[in-house]
Amino acid sequence: MIEIGTQIDLLHPADRVWRAVTDPGLLGRWFADAEPLPGRPDRWRLRTAGLSGFDTDTDIEGVDRRAPELLVVRCREGARDSLLTCAVTPTEAGCRILVRETVEHGDWPAEQGTRREECYRQALAGRLPALLDWLAFREVDLRRDSAAPTAVLPVVLMADVSRPPYRRRRTTATVVGLGVVTLALGLAGWVLSRGEPPADRGAAPVNPVPGSTAPPGPARSTATVRPTPTPTPSGSARPSRPPSATPSRRTPSPTPTAPGTPDARYETVSTRLFGYTAEVVVANPDGTPTSDWTVRVTLPRGSSAAEVSGADWRQDGQTVTFTGPAVPAGGSQVIRFDVRTADPVTKAPAGCTVDERPCAGL
Repeated sequence: MIEIGTQIDLLHPADRVWRAVTDPGLLGRWFADAEPLPGRPDRWRLRTAGLSGFDTDTDIEGVDRRAPELLVVRCREGARDSLLTCAVTPTEAGCRILVRETVEHGDWPAEQGTRREECYRQALAGRLPALLDWLAFREVDLRRDSAAPTAVLPVVLMADVSRPPYRRRRTTATVVGLGVVTLALGLAGWVLSRGEPPADRGAAPVNPVPGSTAPPGPARSTATVRPTPTPTPSGSARPSRPPSATPSRRTPSPTPTAPGTPDARYETVSTRLFGYTAEVVVANPDGTPTSDWTVRVTLPRGSSAAEVSGADWRQDGQTVTFTGPAVPAGGSQVIRFDVRTADPVTKAPAGCTVDERPCAGL
């Protein structure tokens, strides 16, 4: 029996994810177009021909459906039959979606199974979160005067971050809201290139689915103000003390790296509305092989890491720890990971170290 699968944590409620999975008008935005088969209202055809890991279009038929948590469909692709399960489980931050496909009849070459699994992973980790962000914005009422936070957009948090010292909170929130709308429209042009998602429908058709940096503060003058000497009465004059020289500021020289110690550089390689993709390159410019290394990245509050490649990892609170083997002389190791966050402003971690030394790039 051949089985492939992937799972992704999402910062969206289960019912919104369920809608994106079962609504035919939304399914085509992030995975593949779906249409009912003539004379077979219980069967659908997914336009998967051309997708990586798929040979042709896929006919699907519902087996089990429990909204908003479980969808099981039987798939027929050419001469191959498979059973595909999509499970949505609520989490503290949103939900987790798991897609698993098991071959019942026929076979996959090993390479095709790998490409098919990667196709599911890219759709779930890339286009689906972008579509869900768009749906979240459609549900936000920016005309509210209430300062209560919402589960779909932390508007108040954004207003607090950019609030001036004087009392103009409502104006600030309005400006931020307009900026958010502009950002959302730009996102729509990238993700939903075939038009805006359809308006909400009362009952979506049953459609089974496969699977900063802070700105610098005001400049400060470095001129030294010296008091004007006060004249003393005649006969009691004392020799004036020459003014002491003010030591000049010097930029501390970087601590030389010990041989065999790796360097690391952080970079945010792409961003989206509620998250970003980051990369840390662990390099060994020295001629001595390194020992095992540890990179620690401190994420923004409430964020989670996912889709990590290039290292073993674990997350404890806001800290994500990556570990890996020795890097050969002149070599490097690339760690890439996605960050899910409820803060649409912050697009970089709060800190990054390699073996307790700061990473470059932050």
